[in-house]
Amino acid sequence: MKLVSIKNVCFSYIGPLVLDHINLEVSRGEFLGLVGPNGGGKSTLLKIILGLLKPLSGRVLVLGLPPEQGRSAIGYVPQHTAFVDNFPITVEDAVLQGRLGKTKIIGGYTHKDRIFARHAMEQMEILRLSNRSLADLSGGQRQRALIARALAVGPEILILDEPTAHVDLRLEENFFRLLEQLNKEMTIIVVSHDIGFISHYVSRVACLNQTLVCHETAAISGEMIEQLYGANMHMIDHIH
Repeated sequence: MKLVSIKNVCFSYIGPLVLDHINLEVSRGEFLGLVGPNGGGKSTLLKIILGLLKPLSGRVLVLGLPPEQGRSAIGYVPQHTAFVDNFPITVEDAVLQGRLGKTKIIGGYTHKDRIFARHAMEQMEILRLSNRSLADLSGGQRQRALIARALAVGPEILILDEPTAHVDLRLEENFFRLLEQLNKEMTIIVVSHDIGFISHYVSRVACLNQTLVCHETAAISGEMIEQLYGANMHMIDHIH
C-alpha cells in the first residue's frame, strides 16, 4: 500500500519554483532517506505532506486522504524546535504533548495517553528520564524526547527533518539504529545532508534539488552526489 502519494507537485513561495513537478510514492514499511542541498525544497516537501502548505499544482494523498485528514497518522519531528530553558516541563509532559489532537480536550490526559507516552519513552530509551526537566537534558537526550513525542501519536508514518543535525557521530549512529528498530513497526521518512551515512540504513534515497529523483541505495555514486550538491563531494563510510 502507498502511504504517501505525490503526483506532479509544484510549489513556489514568491518567484521561481521551489518544487518542480515532484513525483514520489512511499510504501508501507519503507525507510526513505530524503537528501539534497540547503534550499533544495526538502522541508517544503515535508510541510506539503503534512498539509501545512498547499501546492500550486498536483495532488498529494496521505493514506489515501488529503494531507489535512491523513496527517493524524503522522508523527513529525521538525528541524528546529525552540525551548525556553527555564520553562518547567518534564520529559513526560513533553512527550504527552504528542497526544494532543488524539485525546479529549478537557480533563487532562487519559490513562491511555500515558500508556502511549510511556511506550514511546521506552522505545527511545529515556523512560528513566521521565521526571527530569527537559531543560536539564543533553542535546542527544532532548532529541530522543522529541522523537518520543512524535511516537506518542501512535503514527503509521514517522517523519524526521534533520534529526541528528546537532549531535556527534556516535549519537548519530545510535539514533539510526533506533530508527531501524522503529522501521519494523512504521514507515519512516528522514531528511539528512549525509547521503553517505544514511545509505547504510535506508532502503531508498530520494534526491531533491527543486526536482526529485529516487535511487536504490546501492546505486548511489559520487557522480550522483556531485550532480545533486553541485560540488565535488565524497561518500563517507562511517564504519569504525
